[in-house]
Amino acid sequence: MSFKILYVTATRPEGDTLKKFREIMSQNDRLDSFETDLLITGVGSMATAWSLKQWIALNEKPDLAINAGIAGSFNDRLNIGDVVMPVSDCFADAGVEDGENFLTLSESGLISANDFPYKDGLLYTDTRYNEKMKSILKPVRAITVNTATGSETTRGMLLKKFNPDIETMEGATFFYICSREYIPFLALRAISNKVELRNKNNWNIDLALHNLSEKLIDVLLTL
Repeated sequence: MSFKILYVTATRPEGDTLKKFREIMSQNDRLDSFETDLLITGVGSMATAWSLKQWIALNEKPDLAINAGIAGSFNDRLNIGDVVMPVSDCFADAGVEDGENFLTLSESGLISANDFPYKDGLLYTDTRYNEKMKSILKPVRAITVNTATGSETTRGMLLKKFNPDIETMEGATFFYICSREYIPFLALRAISNKVELRNKNNWNIDLALHNLSEKLIDVLLTL
């Protein structure tokens, strides 16, 4: 019986990181049982939500969904090119402004901090797969934003509020939908840049995607 994996990325270059694994599948008897589908959703939470729900409606649920791509890092101990495993996420800009303060949806009383699939206001990945992968991937705290951070003011606010390691524009949406659909899931992110005053000269997307492709092979061989 095959083990079905849905590989979810925001963009085509991120999706292309699956190619190398597919190339070695035919050369490795251990991988015969894997069946991989690629879903490229488009950038951002809205595109991810529509595309992922549409795919689920039209297809048999996978045994495992993997969200992969690049990310910005708040953590100085993470280097450009490192591949990490987000284990918690949240919608960091969904909430209420109260003067100079920002309140999350749960802090403002609009939802309960423990309404499914939230736990203490956060979304968490599947513990079973975290335990399997923690020997080859560093677990990190992620936040999801609609506007990629590019100012010291926003960076400071997010660090104070959430103390995140990385940020993406899709992660929490993937966490939320997979949790609600009871689909086991895992997330991989390669660091392409530091979260700082926007300076694309400091980015290295090619290195991040290369390392993500290499690490994906290790991850799937560890399943």
